[in-house]
Parts: sequence; C-alpha cells; structure tokens
Amino acid sequence: MSSSAAAAPAEPGRTITTAIPARLDRLPWSRWHWSVVIGLGTVWILDGLEVTVVGNIAGRLSEPGSGLPITSGQVTGLAAALYVGGACLGALFWGRLTDKFGRKNLFMITLAVYLAATALTALSFDTWWFFLCRFLTGFGIGGEYAAINSAIDELIPAEYRGRVDLMINGSFWLGAVGGSLLSIVALNESVLPKDVGWRLTFALGAVLALVILLVRRHVPESPRWLLIHGRDDEAERIVSTIERQVEAERGEPLPRPQGEITIHQRKSVTFLEIGRTVFSKYRRRAILGFALFIGQAFLYNAITFGFGAILTKFFDVPTGSTGYYFAVIALGNFCGPLLLGKLFDTVGRRVMISSTYLLSGLLLFGTAWLFDRGSLSAATLTACWCAVLFFASAGASSAYLTVSEVFPMETRAMSIAFFYALGTAAGGISGPLLFADLTGTGKVGDTVLAFQIGAALMCAAGLMAAALAVKAERRSLEDIAMPLTATAKQTASTGSRHATA
Repeated sequence: MSSSAAAAPAEPGRTITTAIPARLDRLPWSRWHWSVVIGLGTVWILDGLEVTVVGNIAGRLSEPGSGLPITSGQVTGLAAALYVGGACLGALFWGRLTDKFGRKNLFMITLAVYLAATALTALSFDTWWFFLCRFLTGFGIGGEYAAINSAIDELIPAEYRGRVDLMINGSFWLGAVGGSLLSIVALNESVLPKDVGWRLTFALGAVLALVILLVRRHVPESPRWLLIHGRDDEAERIVSTIERQVEAERGEPLPRPQGEITIHQRKSVTFLEIGRTVFSKYRRRAILGFALFIGQAFLYNAITFGFGAILTKFFDVPTGSTGYYFAVIALGNFCGPLLLGKLFDTVGRRVMISSTYLLSGLLLFGTAWLFDRGSLSAATLTACWCAVLFFASAGASSAYLTVSEVFPMETRAMSIAFFYALGTAAGGISGPLLFADLTGTGKVGDTVLAFQIGAALMCAAGLMAAALAVKAERRSLEDIAMPLTATAKQTASTGSRHATA
C-alpha cells in the first residue's frame, strides 16, 4: 500500500492509494473463506428455524396447559407482525450503524441481541412477554441481514461472490427443514410435555446462536471498510495474515494483484448523501431492487403463507402432518441456490436473475391452472411447489446479492437494510392481509387468484431484471460501483466502466 502521507497514525482525511481490494479478489478459495461462510452464513439457518418453529407450534401454544394464555391467531397474527416489524426496524437501525461503526462490531451485537431474545422467549411466562421477545428477536435478525451481507461481499473473492451469497441466503431453508422436523418432535406429547416442548425449541435456537457467536469472533473486520475509515494499517495486517494462511495452505506464492484504487478517507457519510447516491445516481439499480424484493415477497406469501390451510382444507391433510410437507418444499428451496448458484458467476447475473424469476412465475401460473382443474393431490401440489420454489429461492437470494453489490461501499449496509425492510414489510404485512383471506376461504377460485398474483409479480420482476440487471459477475465491488470516497482522478479514469445503469 502506498500513501500520500508519511507513516503516521492513520486518520480520516488522508488520501491513500491501495491494492487491498484487488488483493482480496485475487485470492483462491481456501479454508479461511470457509471459516467466513460458517461464521457469518449459518445465522440464516437460525432464522429459518425460528420462523418455521413458531408457525408450526402455534396450535400447541394456544392449548390449555401450554403455559401461556395465548390464542393461535395471536401467535400467527400479532406475534408474527411484531417479529416482522422488529426485523424491519432492526434492519434500518443496525444498517446505519454497520456503515458507520463497522461490519464486525454490528454482526457481533446483532447476533447477541437475537441470542438473548430467543433465550428469553423460552422463559415466557405471559403473553406480553412473548410478544416483546418476538419483537426483539426480529430486531436482532433484521440487523443481521445488513451486517452479514456487507461483510460477506467484501471478504469473498469476486469470482465466487455470487454463488456464496446465494448459498448463504438460501440456507434459511435448511433451517426451515430443521424447524419443521423439530416441531414434529416438540408437538409429540409422548416425548415432551406440552408446556416444555415449545420452550426447548427456542432454547435450542439460543444454544446454536451461542456456538455461532463463538465461531464468529475469529472473522475479521472488512479491510475495505477499514480503508475508507482511516484504519489502513489494520487493513494491511488483516490482508497480509490472510495471504500468508492461503499461501501456506497452497504451498505456492499468490499471483500479483491487478489494479489499485485511490480514496480520500472519511469517518461517515450523511443520510442525504446516501439517498442521493442510491435514488438519483443509481436510480435504475434502485428500481431493480424494488422490483426484485416485491416480486419474491408476494410469491412466497402466495404459496407459503396459507400452505397449511390449503393442505387441510382441500386435501384433508391432518394438521399434525403438514410439517412433513413443509419440510419437502423447504428442501426444494434450499436446493435452488445450492445447485444454481455457480451459474450466477459463470452465465451471469442478468440471464440468471431474469430467468429464475420468470421460470418460477410461469411454473406457478401452471400450478394455479392445474389446481383450478382439480388435477392435483397433496403430494403433486407439493411437487409443483418444489419446482416453483427451486427457481424462486435462487431468484429471491439474488435479490439480496444484487442490492449488496451494486451500490457504493459507504452505502452498502444501509442499502441492504432499506430493500430488506421494504421486502419484509411487503411480505409480512400487506402479503398476509391479501393472501390470508384468499387462501383461507376454502374456495378454489380464491386460492388460484392468490397463486396468479404472486406469479404475475414474479414475472414482472423477471422482465425488469432482463432490462436493468447489472453485469456484476466476477467483477470487483469497486468496479461495479466506485466508492464515494474515491478521488475525482480515480473516478474519472474509470468512469466509462461505472455507468449508472
């Protein structure tokens, strides 16, 4: 690293030229990168476990002897809304702090909030306490999305960024599989008393969060964030340590990095500057983010919000058995990002994002047609859902990937938080208001309409992606969107590569 200042303590306000981003991007995949994936990415499994368990144990919580004076409607209604509201507020609150105080500080704090709230949920003694803990759990998990996606994108080499991001976001559904199966055990009174089983599921979530917290201590701060905030000496030490570990593992020296960047260090960026950057300079990218998040939010509500009611009303599936069906479609959700993720780095973002959205929408239209004709059974409907969600899950994960890589580094966490809050609010508030009535009437035509709405919005988002998606595959984050702290000379020299489209 070269600097315009002498070897003095690094303070914001200096102008430096550095190859650190290029050094991170040219690294081959290594055990160190796996440690980042395990330390940061596994929290999505907890989120999937959390959401699924609560939905599946709602009936048990409302039974006499559960230990809580609560109704099933309160669990799936008010408690779910509080969780969603907490996640939206948490994303915005912690997202701003993540850009200001660093990725590591916030991904440790937000996980600790989640851990404490989940543990306290297991100790719920009254309805108001349960509601408060659900809000705080969401508040912590919302902050995780901004802090984790920011750190992952800034630590993973450009060649692997797409597949890793998709795999990590898709692991939510691996947690959903576990949550479905765990709820079956928790609801079995021959195994656990009805006032104990549901508490142990939350306690297990807290224990898993504690293990992740211990592993996460070893994940470093993002060197890219350190550079911009005047801590370039610390960034240099972190990157040098990573390089030595990778070289020792491979037994050969690393190739020379290609390219440097010149930035003017600063402590923070104002809300006005963030807003102007995202919604003015990168307006087309913001429109793309809106379309992707709204499309996937409504598709998932069209299918999954009333899936239990659909199975029981139309196919006479016992309530206690719906968890098995949900485990199957959750597995289909996980396989999509896992098997298709590499193509987002090779075939490219535009082709894969648009095709996964369009395919899932078209398949859901087909499912609606078969459902309307009475051609489906519980098993074949579940198979159709698996096909739809195989593509939809990859598309939904790519929405998070898109908003985390197409905006400048100084706005990254706040951009993720904003679009996550938008999608979560649409999916968790307006979605249930619309789809709960449609899927709960017991009328085939209403459920078909719910499927068609979700499918239409997904297809519309796919067409938007075909027109607006950024070719970000295997490109440095600084090449996709130049940092706001880049000098005028640096920006001008690369301006032709950074169109605002």
